[in-house]
Amino acid sequence: MGIESGLHLGFQEQISTGLTASASPILDEYDRVIVAFSGGKDSLACLLHLIDQGVDRSKLSLHHNLVDGRESTLMDWPVTEAYCEAIAKAFGIPINYSYRVGGIEREMLRQDSATAPVSIPTSTGVNRVLGGNGPLGTRRKFPQVSASLQSRWCSSAGKIDVFDRYLNNEEMFLDGKTLVVTGERAQESRSRANYKQFEPHRTDNRNGTKVKRHVDHWRPVHAWTEHQVWDIIKAHRVNPHVSYLLGWSRASCRACIFSGRNQWATLREIAPQQFNTIAAYEREFKVTIHRKMSVVAQADAGTPFECDPFWVEVANSHEFNAPVFVDPWILPPGAFGESCGPT
Repeated sequence: MGIESGLHLGFQEQISTGLTASASPILDEYDRVIVAFSGGKDSLACLLHLIDQGVDRSKLSLHHNLVDGRESTLMDWPVTEAYCEAIAKAFGIPINYSYRVGGIEREMLRQDSATAPVSIPTSTGVNRVLGGNGPLGTRRKFPQVSASLQSRWCSSAGKIDVFDRYLNNEEMFLDGKTLVVTGERAQESRSRANYKQFEPHRTDNRNGTKVKRHVDHWRPVHAWTEHQVWDIIKAHRVNPHVSYLLGWSRASCRACIFSGRNQWATLREIAPQQFNTIAAYEREFKVTIHRKMSVVAQADAGTPFECDPFWVEVANSHEFNAPVFVDPWILPPGAFGESCGPT
């Protein structure tokens, strides 16, 4: 692949040498390595890179946040959980899930009530429910297209806080060292370009007096181009998430608030019930996702992607009935497409 793995320095050496932004961890030093796995190309590239680096698979696991929880189907691709399961099974790696109870939909409909609790996995295999007793508040509108996590609360309430609750409350993270791996890339946005490649995770508490938790955060593909991401996926012959096969350039929510006009037009065509529910909520709230244009207006201004009916059926299913590995491997239609996402 010709992709450099970075400087192999311990974390304390990085602090003293000032190389935190570009250095990589010594992978053998960690008791566990957790890939925050969305099912998208960048988190998939992280997993494949770790495998190429020879990480002990007994230390490796995938973690996926269910943005719709277990009760809703408002925002995400129905097939995403099944796809993540298929990837984990194909590589012989465990996967677990956390979620905000009721998902993004319940949080969006919140009126004079507290944010819902979070369900996190435990080492016993039974999920644990935490929280739900916070201050009362009202949203009654979609997350807004913004770099601010206060306005774009779907990321903070549906993903970031949920994953942090898992790391902060599962007892196994008090033992030894944990490495969290995520797939942000500098090429994606000006903001992400400023992220450090290797640093303590925000849940780290290695210097705590009562509770000690050593958690580092590594972004191994931060300096990669999209070409490099697709190259490693091709090298392993992995079938990418169905979103790319249908023309999407990202595998975030199918109804992502950052969707462009063509994506909204395609969503209306391949998932009319999901689209109509979102449009109805906009009318009910009298606040649109993009403020200036409703999703209906955006879809009217867009052109639907040319979608293979087979992949539409897969996308709308809760089962991934397609091969994980394909030969020949073909670059999907969504590769290098319009990048509608956080700035």
